[in-house]
Amino acid sequence: MMKYLVLALIAFIIGAVGARLGGSGGKGCLASILLGFVGALIGQWLSGLLKIGDLFYVSGLPVIWSVIGAALFVAVINLITGRGSAK
Repeated sequence: MMKYLVLALIAFIIGAVGARLGGSGGKGCLASILLGFVGALIGQWLSGLLKIGDLFYVSGLPVIWSVIGAALFVAVINLITGRGSAK
């Protein structure tokens, strides 16, 4: 049980940082956790595509690629919806 709480906390931090880098923020706790997990999926896919590994894993999540994936995901969503911090 504790492992899942730690994983959710790490995903929250990854999602919050990724949202800020992607041009958004203040999405809430659950949205940041989901964004962290989506960012991890996108980041792992992208690192495999580019054949670049990650040096920093926490509880099985590649932190650097997860933040990059989350930021890219938020940026694409902002482009599609026309939202974002730049006004």
